Amino acid sequence: MNVVATLRNLPVLAQLRDYRVDWLRSDVASGLSVAAVSLPSAIAYPAIAGLPTEFGLFATIFSLVGYALLGPSRWLMVGPDTATCIMLAGVLASLGVTGDADRATLTIALTMAVGLLCFLAGALRLGFIANFLSRPMLVGFLAGISLALIVGQIKRLTAVDVTSDGFLRPIIALAARVSEVHLLTLMVGLGTLAFLRLLRQLAPSVPAPLLAIILGIAISAAADLQSHGVAVLGALPEIVFALTDVPLREMTSPDLVGGAMAIMLVSFGAGIITVRSFAMKQKASVDADKELVGFGAANVMSGLFGGFPVSASDSRTAVNFAIGGKTQLTALIAAATVAAAVLLISDVLAYLPAATLGAVLVSAAIDLIDIQEFVNLRRMSRSEFFFAVVTMLGVVMVGVLQGVFIAIAATLLHLLWAASYPRLAMLGRIPGQAGLYKLHRYPEAEAIAGLTIVVLQSGLVFFNADYVKRRLLKIARATRTTDKWFILDAAAVNVLDSTGVATLADVREELAEWGVAFGIADLNTRSRRIVERSGLKERLGAGMTFPSAEAAVAAFEALEAAKQGAGKYTGVS
Repeated sequence: MNVVATLRNLPVLAQLRDYRVDWLRSDVASGLSVAAVSLPSAIAYPAIAGLPTEFGLFATIFSLVGYALLGPSRWLMVGPDTATCIMLAGVLASLGVTGDADRATLTIALTMAVGLLCFLAGALRLGFIANFLSRPMLVGFLAGISLALIVGQIKRLTAVDVTSDGFLRPIIALAARVSEVHLLTLMVGLGTLAFLRLLRQLAPSVPAPLLAIILGIAISAAADLQSHGVAVLGALPEIVFALTDVPLREMTSPDLVGGAMAIMLVSFGAGIITVRSFAMKQKASVDADKELVGFGAANVMSGLFGGFPVSASDSRTAVNFAIGGKTQLTALIAAATVAAAVLLISDVLAYLPAATLGAVLVSAAIDLIDIQEFVNLRRMSRSEFFFAVVTMLGVVMVGVLQGVFIAIAATLLHLLWAASYPRLAMLGRIPGQAGLYKLHRYPEAEAIAGLTIVVLQSGLVFFNADYVKRRLLKIARATRTTDKWFILDAAAVNVLDSTGVATLADVREELAEWGVAFGIADLNTRSRRIVERSGLKERLGAGMTFPSAEAAVAAFEALEAAKQGAGKYTGVS
């Protein structure tokens, strides 16, 4: 019964149960269009990782089927992705690939491992891991891998076999051997690139990569470019859609699992941005844990049939969104269309110039470099701009895989630095207006005589407790001769640990020596319980914990009024 219930809850069956006949035209049109957009990347992207073309074809076809079965989104399209392919190339290089057979086996093992890790992460509800890949980090990472990808196309665009690694060394090596550049190959590559960029500007809705590949094949066949020294793709092996042998031994290697984790983190992090972006347009919610399951199914299916790791595709999703695909039937139609095309035109692909493939990849890389986003980051936040640049340089200078870990480390360091030095602000009143206002933000706001109110805009935990203590005492020291109460507004203190409580106790004791009463306002439920269990509430004294900063002001003013009425100061009770 459990198996039957599970099958009944498959997303694809849920979509088919409420399927409407009038959706079929949109799904068919979207499926054919997605197939047209998918074919160029299926042909070109395997070259990024040094894989045969059939790997891209299998990844494109079967990942669409896998996500259609278990993916939660009705409109998301998956498939080969530039960032994921470059990550794959970096991991394969780090694993010390020795030959084509070894490369193929390790690719399938990595793809299966990525899929299984996605399933595991989804089951453990680890979808939040995508949040650690901040947008600045992704902007820098995509720019870095784009530059690396462009440099990686030197041989295809020039016919000069540059073997140097890194970013600058291949460029220097090419400059030293510029006389060896094959001019006709260069003309084919630059002409294709110019065609792609021009169409992107003049007709962005036209599938420029597909047209470029068709024109490249036609010109190559008509002019017999191969006889003039232009390298071509060559005949594909016979395409057979069959299950591959699962390389279980390779999948258990710690090095391979580590590489698979890096691929999963980057591909899911980039993919979930695509999911969220289009969900926002649809006003739909996103469950990152269910998306992990969908991505897992896409990668497992890709690996089972001889493909490589995949992610969400913004271009294919955009096409589906624009044409109006309603369900994942679009993905199944697209997969069937690509499979039919492969069987019908595999002989024709042999004429495709390698320079045309290189130009398609360079154009895709250029689109990943978001210069405007760098400009926006620099204007909005210098620190985030810095981390984007560090990430980009890390990928370019030390490699893709190492660049990922540099990016993650930089992001975590930034978070720790920001949390270690939280903002504090003093509050006061604006004459004639209700509420409390930050004194530094509102020049017309005035401090309340005899009362200091400080809002802490962060959690109070072990790694920022000393800094917060120094800041609170510095503020209190400046007003201790005039103020009688010092109130901490804890409305923004979402986390309070034992070190934080000890810090507040130290502040209370020091203020008491100066004759200043210390109180806390607006603690959340969890923090209030910690304060009560620690005994700090009793040490603060009766009536020195308040539901809000405004309540603290009211209590202080009521006490001052009572003392003035009695004609003398009675102290804090």
